[in-house]
Amino acid sequence: MKFEDYSIAEEIKKTLVDLGFKRPTDIQHKAIPPILNGDDVLAIAQTGTGKTAAYVIPVLNILQKKKTSKRAQGITCVVMTPTHELAIQVTNVFKEIGRYTKVRAFAIYGGVEQDPQIAQLEKGIDILVATPGRLFDLRSQGYIDLSKVQILVLDEADHMLDMGFIKDIEDLTRYLPKKRQTLFFSATISKKIKQTAYSLVRSEAIHIQISPKDPITKNVHHQVVFVEMDHKRFFLERLIRENEGKKILVFVRTKIRAERVKNAMERVQIESLTLHGDKEQKARTAILDQFKEGKVKVLVATDVSARGIDIPEVEYVINYDLPEQVENYVHRIGRTGRAQHRGFAISFCSIEEQPILRDIEAYIGKKVDALKIDDFEYQQTIVFSQEKEDDWRALIREVEALKEQKKRRKK
Repeated sequence: MKFEDYSIAEEIKKTLVDLGFKRPTDIQHKAIPPILNGDDVLAIAQTGTGKTAAYVIPVLNILQKKKTSKRAQGITCVVMTPTHELAIQVTNVFKEIGRYTKVRAFAIYGGVEQDPQIAQLEKGIDILVATPGRLFDLRSQGYIDLSKVQILVLDEADHMLDMGFIKDIEDLTRYLPKKRQTLFFSATISKKIKQTAYSLVRSEAIHIQISPKDPITKNVHHQVVFVEMDHKRFFLERLIRENEGKKILVFVRTKIRAERVKNAMERVQIESLTLHGDKEQKARTAILDQFKEGKVKVLVATDVSARGIDIPEVEYVINYDLPEQVENYVHRIGRTGRAQHRGFAISFCSIEEQPILRDIEAYIGKKVDALKIDDFEYQQTIVFSQEKEDDWRALIREVEALKEQKKRRKK
């Protein structure tokens, strides 16, 4: 089935053609029809599968049909997201796909002045994308009227529960009309998530679960390299230099580590940016924009960026530190290999982190392919060209050849 076969507004079809959307992904194929039909939907699908467009397209169509006049109708859809970055991203998707429609989407989130957000709300919008804190702040001040909301979307619901937003979600529903459509989207499923979802959606809700045996998309080739903790920065430098011009997203465990890695790269004349919780929202947005636009090719980030952020053309994800929460391994490397693109993920694993690696392998249900390099001298000589990434055994052969050369020199 193609997008042109769906019963959606011509304004939306035109945009999808402009954007090069031809065939829906699995989650889009299964979610769009019931959402268009007005059903509640509980959808579980791995990261990078097109979940955002799976609800953006039908929601835009529903609201476009309801726009009978140019007069503001009030907020008719609320999308709740766990992070500022995701709120901005979702809003951009609504604006991009809805560019030819009359539907207006706007994001509110904390960390920035509220007055410009209030001014936009007073002009009138149809879709409000929000993080919980700012949503409740402005509602309590009387700037947000939720009485006309017809559609509630919870995006990255599992992450919202992890961040302790379950009470906020429950409180929000008290201000919404009981007769509404609820769309619950999540990357993972657990008993807690099921309980929350079932309390929000109608009993006849459509359940959709895209659950491949491997939770990691087939578009990502992921590998682990065993390296001493103190040698990681040298290995990262080499990898960056051998992939000059490519976008590389580096994940570390803490904001202090992020700044240390950035400083280490600066000492060898490699420009990078950092993204973590200590950055003000304006700075975080500017940093993401620079990375997205390719002005800076290396971004060092904590897990604040691991969930839901869609950064175009990230060729490499580097787990400089393995994540403490094993599910974040999947979310981190899901930042590459998006849609139909191919991506590569490399994890640096020190001796201290090997228990975490075992937990990750248990979580994903398989061992992570390992490239074992016994001596740091050999790590310095490895060239990470794309051709060799297509066949990791070539790297192993190169290492063995270097060992033989060293033996001959000793003789």
